[in-house]
Amino acid sequence: MFNQLTQKDIDAMEAEIEERKLVIRPRLLESVKEARAQGDLSENFEYYAAKREKNKNESRIRFLERMIKTAQVIPDDSSEDEIGMNNTVEVEFEEDGSTEKYKIVTTMRGNSLEGLVSIESPIGKALMGHKVGERVYVQVNAEYGYYLIVKSIENTQDDGSDKIRSF
Repeated sequence: MFNQLTQKDIDAMEAEIEERKLVIRPRLLESVKEARAQGDLSENFEYYAAKREKNKNESRIRFLERMIKTAQVIPDDSSEDEIGMNNTVEVEFEEDGSTEKYKIVTTMRGNSLEGLVSIESPIGKALMGHKVGERVYVQVNAEYGYYLIVKSIENTQDDGSDKIRSF
């Protein structure tokens, strides 16, 4: 399966890769070298901790490179009056009248605890392309779904402040 990413997501990932390769990697390699020089490796906690950090950095680089390689680039623009990528949407839940605000983002940035809803989540899929005042059905699973009413759409610019999640 391809990961749906915007060009801004890919640019942010490439910047992180560059930082990890040019800044973090040399620093971690130096830490490993210094810890190794302390003597007996069998009882050297600093050496194992430095190696673990170096390996985590290398894993993150490989993960980001794989994400970019397999990415499906999607547009991050939408018309003024419909819900699209990077829009902040206020919705009302029909069941209880409560309201929530969500920002529609790619899967890599999704974090429901911070109000960042992925376009691949049930609510994200349901909201895409709808307009203010429309009643939207969110299908959660085969047995359950619920209705939302779109209250407002704010065309927010993606400043890249939503971090790419690590898995």
